[in-house]
Amino acid sequence: MKAEIIAVGTELLLGQIVNTNAQYIAQGCASIGLNVYYQTVVGDNRERIRQSFSLAASRADVIIATGGLGPTQDDLTKDALSELFGLPISIHGPSMEKITAVFQSRGIEMVKSNERQANVLEGCTPLANDNGLAVGVALTHEGTHYILLPGPPKEMKPMFDQYAVPWIRSVMGEEASPLYSKMLKFAGIGESSLEHRLIDLIDGQQDPTIAPYAKEGEVSIRLTTRACSEAEAERKLADTEREIRSRVGEYIYADRDVPIEYELVSMLIAAGRTVALAESCTGGLVSEMLTAVPGSSAAYRGGIVCYTNEAKKELLGVPAHVLEGEGAPGAISSETAILLAQNAMERTGADYALSVTGVAGPAESEGKPVGLVYLGVAERGKPAEAMKLQLSGNREAIRLKAAKQALYVLWQRLKH
Repeated sequence: MKAEIIAVGTELLLGQIVNTNAQYIAQGCASIGLNVYYQTVVGDNRERIRQSFSLAASRADVIIATGGLGPTQDDLTKDALSELFGLPISIHGPSMEKITAVFQSRGIEMVKSNERQANVLEGCTPLANDNGLAVGVALTHEGTHYILLPGPPKEMKPMFDQYAVPWIRSVMGEEASPLYSKMLKFAGIGESSLEHRLIDLIDGQQDPTIAPYAKEGEVSIRLTTRACSEAEAERKLADTEREIRSRVGEYIYADRDVPIEYELVSMLIAAGRTVALAESCTGGLVSEMLTAVPGSSAAYRGGIVCYTNEAKKELLGVPAHVLEGEGAPGAISSETAILLAQNAMERTGADYALSVTGVAGPAESEGKPVGLVYLGVAERGKPAEAMKLQLSGNREAIRLKAAKQALYVLWQRLKH
C-alpha cells in the first residue's frame, strides 16, 4: 500500500512552525510497512484542501491528514472532505459530551463554535482524543482509506499511535509487515567516495535496499528490509552488511544512528582514558560536541581555545619563532598543530589531546588558502603527529568538517 501525508495549516507554509507531525507519522507508517510516497502541505483554504485530498486519492491508498480539526472558522479539513465525497457531517455524541463537560468543569460558557470539534463524517470510525477535544476520523471511501488527526503534536501523536495505527493495520491485513532498518555510520570518507566503492551494490539493490545519506563531516548508509520479525530482518540484512564492511569497514564507526562524538566518548570511558583539546579555527566546537554527550565528564579533561597567536604562546607555550617571523612555519602548520596537542595533553594530564588550527575563511590567512587545516593528535608515551586537510565549503562547513575529522582521527587511534 502507498500512503500520502497531508499537513494542513497556513502557519506551516509561512514557516512559523516546523512540520514535525509529518516526520512522526512517516516513521510510524514505516514501522508497520506502509510506504509513504508523498507529503503535502496546504494552507487553511477549503478549496485547496479539497484539491489536495482529490490529488492524493489519485495516487495513494492511505491518506493521513493532520491539522484543521479545531473550533475556528479556518479549521476546514472535515468540511473539505465532506464536500469532496458528498457525505453529511454530524455530531459525535460522546465527543460532544466530553467537550461540554470540560467547559462546565472550568466554569466557562461554551461558545457554539466548539461543537465543530465533535464533527464526524457519516460512516466513519471516530478516533478518540485523549489529550484534547477534537475527535479524529477514520474512513474508507471508494477503496481509499482516510485518517484525519488533530494538529497539536500532544494530541496527534497519542491518537495516531493508539487508534489510527491499529485501524490502518486492520485495512492493510497481510500487507502490514513492518520495515526494519539498520544504520551504518561512516566518518573519514566522503559521500561520493563511499558510493563509488559500493555502486554495484546500490545499483543492484532489491531486498534489502541501500540508501546513502550525507551531512557535513559524516555519511550514513541505511539498510532496510521488510520482515515479520526482528530476527528475520537481521538475517536478511546480514549478508549485505558483511559485504559493505569488507569494502569500507575501516570507516564505519557505529551500526546505530549516533554522531561520532557519542561513540568516541563511549570508547574513551570503556578504555579508562581521557582527552583534552586545543582549538584555534574551530573555536571550541570539538569541545562542545564532546560535552554534549551525557557522561562525557568521565572522558573529557578540558579544552583551550587559543584563537590568537598570543593565546597560543601564553596558554600553550608555542614558541614565538614557530608562529611568527621570516621563515616561521606559522600558526597554520603541522609544527604548531603538534605543539598544541602535545602541550594540551601535558598541561591537562589527559591521555590524549587533539588540536585544530587552520583557515576557516572567508579570507586567506598567513598567505594560506581557505580550508587549509592541520589536526594534531598526541598520545601519552608516543610522539605527537599532525594531519593536513584541505576542506571545501563556507566558514561554517569548514569548521564542522574539521571538528568531525578531528574526532575521527582519535576514534581511529582508539580503535587500533
